[in-house]
Amino acid sequence: MKFKLKYIPLLLLPFSWNLNAQEIKAELNKEVRKVEKISYILDYPKNAKGNVPLILFLHGSGERGTDLEMVKAHSPFTYKNLIKEPVAILAPQCPANSWWNTETLYQLVKEIQAAYKIDVSRIYITGLSMGGWGTWKLAIEHPEMFAAVAPVCAPADRVMEANAEQLKNIPVKIFHGGNDDVVSPINSINMYQAIKKTNPTAELIIFPDDNHNSWDSTYSDPEFYKWMLNQKLKN
Repeated sequence: MKFKLKYIPLLLLPFSWNLNAQEIKAELNKEVRKVEKISYILDYPKNAKGNVPLILFLHGSGERGTDLEMVKAHSPFTYKNLIKEPVAILAPQCPANSWWNTETLYQLVKEIQAAYKIDVSRIYITGLSMGGWGTWKLAIEHPEMFAAVAPVCAPADRVMEANAEQLKNIPVKIFHGGNDDVVSPINSINMYQAIKKTNPTAELIIFPDDNHNSWDSTYSDPEFYKWMLNQKLKN
């Protein structure tokens, strides 16, 4: 059998390319913009005179997706009759299979401020479960935005505990079910202890008989809205 030797050098080409490669170290210095998209429901009072307070509500993992009506479940929407003054309620929807992007939420609130008559000294944030996690994260990142913070049955982490000092000047009420077998109450207990070091007014409310659904006990209480709407940014 005869071999055609003229084809053999082709087999060696990849090795020659590697020998001739060069390593380049450089830096990209360019602004990269990303478009964020998020759906939301805004309940805005029709006949409000002047600026109105805004409650930002963040739902839990079960309400993610594209059915926007789901954001109303387990929320202050159900108990609007308990709120004794005109107030706007903003409820965005987290996309499926993801967690809250707090930068997107921040930009959404700024957009609502610009488009509607919102009292910027009375913007509040609350959320349940995954939304409670988003509540912690956004409030820690932008404490200057919120007059009160109220997470419900919220998971938390060591990074949040380490940055709890960011909430030293904000009224905080934390709610959790004592029998919660989805998100352990220790999450809220640890955050409470971390916040109390610099914010002695922070409160922790444990509903001893509640499981993960402590949002029912929280949002059905008229005192919750009375407390929240009485808070105002000092500056």
